Amino acid sequence: MMVGAAAVGQSYLSTITATVKARAQEQQRGLIGSSGPILSIPAKDAAAALRHEGGGEYQLLDVRPAWEREKAWLQNSLHVPLYVEDTQMDPLTLLKKWVHFGYIGLWTGQRFTTLNPSFVSEVQSLVPMKDERVLVACGEGLRSMVAVKKLDEVGYENLAWLAGGFNSAGEEDFNKVEGSTKLQYATVGGVSYFFLQLLLILKVIGP
Repeated sequence: MMVGAAAVGQSYLSTITATVKARAQEQQRGLIGSSGPILSIPAKDAAAALRHEGGGEYQLLDVRPAWEREKAWLQNSLHVPLYVEDTQMDPLTLLKKWVHFGYIGLWTGQRFTTLNPSFVSEVQSLVPMKDERVLVACGEGLRSMVAVKKLDEVGYENLAWLAGGFNSAGEEDFNKVEGSTKLQYATVGGVSYFFLQLLLILKVIGP
């Protein structure tokens, strides 16, 4: 039984590692949509491009899960999570949750998730016009890449993605931020959150 659990755990971790590496490689290469390269906008330039921040033409679509967004978010941004918490309770999923918690969840606070099956339809209800300019953002820039590809596949024509995600944002990059923490720290949870707070108290990193 323990050997089987270990094998499942190793397989699960290998899948996560491979997925992260593949997305990182895609991020380095850039995104190619159905009509050509998709615009990559760094955090330092994003505010000027946003309609409600700097008078630009883009509407921000935040695809982070709810537990990240509730910590810090941009005013007037749209929110449709690409991933939602997996609530399945079958034995295999429970085992994966256990492995996830031990290796990832305990340290980062990230929950075991699954793709949001209604992601595209939810976006379509909020952004019905396919020629609308939409800047897609997440914490690290990886999930937004997946979201952009899904939206490109259903015909959205003017997509851009926030390169590096909110984690790469500086103190002055966005003006209209709400929540209990800073955008660049919203993905931090679990044990890592307490280390972050300690570092902030000791002023090892900037507040």
